[in-house]
Amino acid sequence: MSDAIEFLEQLGRDAHLRHASRAEIGQALARSHIDPSVQAAILGENQQQLEALLGADTNVCCMIFVPEDEDDVPPEEEFVSNRRIAA
Repeated sequence: MSDAIEFLEQLGRDAHLRHASRAEIGQALARSHIDPSVQAAILGENQQQLEALLGADTNVCCMIFVPEDEDDVPPEEEFVSNRRIAA
């Protein structure tokens, strides 16, 4: 699985691979140690099959709450967040 994740990371990072033809991506996959069924899912752009093969959870939610203004934080919360805790 880590080989497939590393390949997908490289695919997103490398400008040449990101805009490569299907044949070029197929050649890069052939040089990798990725399971043939995972290779087929990548080449076929089959997200559901790839998720199933890699055991990925498709229901992921990421949220970040940022206060609109620093004045919105009550004083006691500021104190707790700035307090140094000895180990």
